[in-house]
Amino acid sequence: MKSRYDDPAFNAAGLATPLLGGPTFALRFRLMRLAWLITWRCLAAWTPSPFHPWRNLLLRLFGAKLDPTAIVHGSTVIWWPGNLVMGRNASMGPGVICYNVAPVTLEALAIVSQRAHLCTGTHDIQQTSFPLVARPIVLRRKAWVAAEAFVGPGTEVGEGAVLGARGVAVKALEPWTVYAGNPARAVASRRSGDT
Repeated sequence: MKSRYDDPAFNAAGLATPLLGGPTFALRFRLMRLAWLITWRCLAAWTPSPFHPWRNLLLRLFGAKLDPTAIVHGSTVIWWPGNLVMGRNASMGPGVICYNVAPVTLEALAIVSQRAHLCTGTHDIQQTSFPLVARPIVLRRKAWVAAEAFVGPGTEVGEGAVLGARGVAVKALEPWTVYAGNPARAVASRRSGDT
């Protein structure tokens, strides 16, 4: 879903901007998100680890495109399933925050470890209305975002790339390269696998 400010027909004159507590999204979408949050908290967040198929079903009902082998843990927080694509054996670990106001794609065998944060949204600080700016995140095949790392808007994590624990990536990570730190810097290469 796009913010109201992305709609050329939207006239914000006289309305509270997000900076002043006004809504970024239309009422219809806010109600859809409310239904999603209630569904996840009541039917999925408490489920044991092996209940991946059940959680995947709920995600699909709200628009996610998931391979049957994808794994999403119950404590994962997904802002909107309709912006989520996960390939074969891709996984999001416990406590992952997936703030996907823009699409988030995890290709086959991509891993997001516990408490990592995928953030597709920011704000335009140059405009007084402080509008949302959203850009997609892509984790290519066999990429790994380690524990408590942060991936910012518009970032592509290359095939086989690794973002080390608590690393911060705000620009593209090269394939088969290991990154660490804030901001993330290349620290080593990684051998590519053949599967």
